This record gives sequence, structure tokens and C-alpha cells, in this order.
Amino acid sequence: MDPILNPYAPGAGSPPPELAGRGEVREAVRVCIERLRRGRAAKSVLMIGLRGVGKTVLLDQMRHDAEASGAHTIRIEAPENRSLPALLAPQLRLALLRLNRIEGAKDFAVRGLRALAGFASKLKVTYNDIEVGLDYDPEPGLADNGDLEGDLSALLEQVGRAAKAGGTILVIFIDELQYVEEAQLAALISALHRCAQSQLPVTVVGAGLPQLRGRMGEAKSYAERLFQFPEIGPLAKADAKLAIVKPAQDENVQVADGAVDLIVAETKGYPYFLQEWGKHAWDAASKSPIMESDVANASREAVAALDESFFRVRFDRLTPAEKKYLRAMAELGPGPHRSGDIADQLGRPVQSFGPTRSNLILKGMIWSPTHGDTAFTVPLFDEFMKRIMPGDDWRRAPS
Repeated sequence: MDPILNPYAPGAGSPPPELAGRGEVREAVRVCIERLRRGRAAKSVLMIGLRGVGKTVLLDQMRHDAEASGAHTIRIEAPENRSLPALLAPQLRLALLRLNRIEGAKDFAVRGLRALAGFASKLKVTYNDIEVGLDYDPEPGLADNGDLEGDLSALLEQVGRAAKAGGTILVIFIDELQYVEEAQLAALISALHRCAQSQLPVTVVGAGLPQLRGRMGEAKSYAERLFQFPEIGPLAKADAKLAIVKPAQDENVQVADGAVDLIVAETKGYPYFLQEWGKHAWDAASKSPIMESDVANASREAVAALDESFFRVRFDRLTPAEKKYLRAMAELGPGPHRSGDIADQLGRPVQSFGPTRSNLILKGMIWSPTHGDTAFTVPLFDEFMKRIMPGDDWRRAPS
């Protein structure tokens, strides 16, 4: 069939043609925003889930939903090598400049911009990656103590006052939140706590890997009272089918029941994989309907595409010792696995793998569902590791 009309959209953060099965979490964010807009208490929302479940897509859709309702938003992604102040400062400047155009919020927005000037000038010494244009001179004593927790609280309080005076709300969208260092997470939590205590309309909608929930609790013990933590997982069978069938029907193409069932089975309902299989099944089919045989032929192409992109980009960031550790995990199956069982596969004491395991957690490759357990953060990564490191040679390879 015509590849130009192929409706499926595999890609990092690419919106699928049918955002199936995510209505409940979108509604939770809508309720949070509308309660805050009306001066009522509401918890911020942090979505947690494995790679490939569509958290980034959801985050972007929620931002569109929020802006359509009249909220002011900013959006950042937390990479591994940038500080949270450096990411927030320029985006908060843009938000304050927009709020400055609202008649009732002008004076508060100007004070917020003065707070931002003090915030950036003092914290540049500690976080030398902060680069932001300054529109006003700092106000002495306002967000300029050089202490991130106190200064960020003072800054977000001023932003919140401007939003409240303007009759709106500021929603901060943050992706990959698990990469933010603990002290910076603590500062963000403290700042949101200050806004909640002052009934100011500022909230965070974030996304991160499963370890994020524990990291938030470690940063501030009261974090669980400030946030909802909806788990974003693979789609239920009916939603997974809809994600495949509806985009094809919108192009006047049918998908046979057996073909849909095979795609759902192969992908285990993970949204990214559904898009990859849908794309290749479409390209493999010569006409409508897409048949089970088309999906079987497409599966080889879909696996190869995932190996060269989704999986390989993560594999290439690993050291030889880290690859060997993940291969040992894969030998045991999808997981989660006891750390001792992984060590047994490698024939060394479990304590000797502490640094390797910690580095893999920092890189977002594994996480610990419970004490002593280890699991992949990337679905089906065990199967990929067996494909890319077949046989038993990996056991003898130097670490």
C-alpha cells in the first residue's frame, strides 16, 4: 500500500494518530488545573512508566489541552548534564513576559522578573550553566540569597502571584524528571509546597522512569502529599487494538482480526512498539485488509528497526561491564530479578557489582522495584540483549 498514506508514527515523542487508553490521566491533569484556577487545592501530577509507554507524547498532549483551556505553560526536558535552574530560568522569563501583557498582572510580573534577575545572578556562581536574558534589575533581598531551595521558592511565589492576579495558572511541564539531582528536586518540591501553602496557581506535570517516585520521597519526605503518581503502562488489549485499527480505518483500510491480535501479542501493548509494527505491517501489505501474513512478514522489519534505533541508541551508551551485567539479566528473562541471581550468572559476589548497578540506574537503564530487585526500564530489552550478544561468549568477555 502507499507508504505516503501510512498513518502510523513510530519515533521519539511522535504523537500517534490515535491516543488510545489515556483518557483517565488526561482528566486527572485537567481537574488539577481547573481546581487551581479556582483557588482550590490540587496535587501536581507526575507520570511514571517504562520507556516506550508514551509519556512524552502524553505530556505534550496535556500541554496542548492546558493551553486550549487558557492556562500559561512552560515545557522543559531534564537532560543528564544540565541543572534544573538553567532549564527553568529562561522558560520562567518567557512566562513572566507573557503574564506582563495581562493588565491585572503587570506589577506582579515585573516583580517576578526582578526576582528572576536576582535568582540568576546569585546562582550563576553555583550553577555556571545558567544563561538567561534579564529585563529588569534585581530587587535586593528577593530570590538572591544564593540558596537554591529558598530562592526558587521565592521566585515561583512571585510567578504564582502574577498568574493569580492575571486570573490564570502556570503549568510547568517537565520530561525525564528522574535525571534531576536530588538537591534540585528538593528545591522544586519545596517551591511547589510554598505555592500550595499560599494558594497560588502553580503546578507541575512531569514524567519520568519508575524510580522517580522513590527519588521524590528521598528528596522531601512530604512529596507524596504534593503529587499524584499515575503509572503509565502498556495499553489494555482493547485500547491496543484501537490504536492499530482506527488509524487504518481513517485511511479506508481494514486490519483483519488475526493481524490485530498478532500485533498486540508481539508488542505486548507498548504504544511505541504498536506504532512500529503498524507502520511495517502497512508497508508489507499489498492491499486492504492487512492480513496476519503481512504482520508476520513485517515483524522481522519491525524488530530490525527497533534494534537499530530504540534499543541500539541505549546500548551504545553502555560500558563493556554494563553490557555484560544487562546480558546476565537478560539470561534470566524479562525480570525483575534478585541482584544475587544476576551476580551468580557472572560468577562474582553481588557486592562487586554495586558501582555498575548504580551507573545503570543513573543512565536510566534499570531500576529497583523493591529492595534487592532489579528490572529493565526498557520493555523487551532482554530479548534485544540476547540478539546483540548471542551465545555464551559474553560470559568470558573482559569487563
